[in-house]
Amino acid sequence: MRRITRRAFTVVALTTAAAVPGTGGAAARGRGADGGRAEFRGMWLATVANRDWPSRPGLPPAQQQAELLRYLDVAVTRRLNTVIFQVRPTADALWPSPYEPWSEYLTGTQGRDPGWDPLGFAVREAHRRGLELHAWFNPYRIANHTDPTRLVPTHPARLHPDWVVPYGGKLYYNPGLPEVRGFVQDAILDAVERYDIDGVHFDDYFYPYPVAGQTFDDDAAYEEYGGDFGTRADWRRANIDLLVRETAERVREARSPGHGPGRRGGRWHRRRTHHRPVRFGISPFAIWRNQATDPAGSDTRAGVQTYDDLYADTRKWVREEWIDYIVPQVYWNIGFPAADYAKLVPWWAETVAGTRVHLCVGEALYKAGAPGQPPAWQDPAELSRHLTFARRYPRVHGHIFFSAKEVAEDRTGAMARVVADHYQGPAVPPRAV
Repeated sequence: MRRITRRAFTVVALTTAAAVPGTGGAAARGRGADGGRAEFRGMWLATVANRDWPSRPGLPPAQQQAELLRYLDVAVTRRLNTVIFQVRPTADALWPSPYEPWSEYLTGTQGRDPGWDPLGFAVREAHRRGLELHAWFNPYRIANHTDPTRLVPTHPARLHPDWVVPYGGKLYYNPGLPEVRGFVQDAILDAVERYDIDGVHFDDYFYPYPVAGQTFDDDAAYEEYGGDFGTRADWRRANIDLLVRETAERVREARSPGHGPGRRGGRWHRRRTHHRPVRFGISPFAIWRNQATDPAGSDTRAGVQTYDDLYADTRKWVREEWIDYIVPQVYWNIGFPAADYAKLVPWWAETVAGTRVHLCVGEALYKAGAPGQPPAWQDPAELSRHLTFARRYPRVHGHIFFSAKEVAEDRTGAMARVVADHYQGPAVPPRAV
């Protein structure tokens, strides 16, 4: 939600993909096992603050299910093949997690059982419609307020107040604590091991976006764990690197079919017994570094750089092949002076060159026709031009649209134009490599 209500460069985060069938680079993209073209065509389905779903908290289960099915049906109608479903928006859960409470966005009360299992239902119904379902997790955000007493008494953040940092009007887990990193992974892996999901997905929230005049207070953690690093920034980046690398390792281990139950964190967990591969993907803010900061950076002049401001070395994760796919949020129009779509897509295509990481492009459908957006976004053809441009680059394996509400409402017809121009035939998502 921050991306819509805050600074122009802080864009929405969620992940799905859509690509161009047909021309330019199709051979490089390859085909799926059934002969269909292989490209991501996706949408993010956001649950934080009831952004997309459910429309409001407290609806009866049948109405929540009907709303969710309508979004899945919209994805099919738009000829998409992937839904990125936000299942851990604020250190909570949209499944019966043994680690974290039920999300308040379901019932209006954190910890209250909604009477059904949204993640299990979503996986089953998505697969029934031929869609992939990627589970989207926010690693560190605890709450969109700073009052721990508003959390359910059994919330891990209340049981471990030393894990918590208030910043910018929100509560966050401290990424510098090894016990936090392990806990976050355990919470995520519970869903991986219990459900037939197709992917684990992070967005752009690592260390929080900078807030003027405020300091993220991790002094104690830095004093205890940062001694081997030259600067606090290097230590923070190492913390996020560890989260990404370790999560990747654990997701890949969970891909192995047929192995028995395992013990983690003092609990016994049921292992996955199916053969569906689970991919690990991340959708970062699209600016790694500006060229003025680093010659290896993009020809942009954005106010936020993930390497310096979020301590997220997104280029490293690609080069190390810790992730299976990356979806930079290229949420600007072609020709936008500070961050030009036509300059960022080639930069990312070059970044994934020589790796096995699939590149998708995050698309700002929410900007189409929105008041206050530049004139380019008032043109329903702008997004279609994005896909036309991206197909020049064989390393682009699709597009993901933010977000489901706009995919359904399509206030200017921009999504319909994309479908008519680029999604005339079926496509399957790229396979994990």
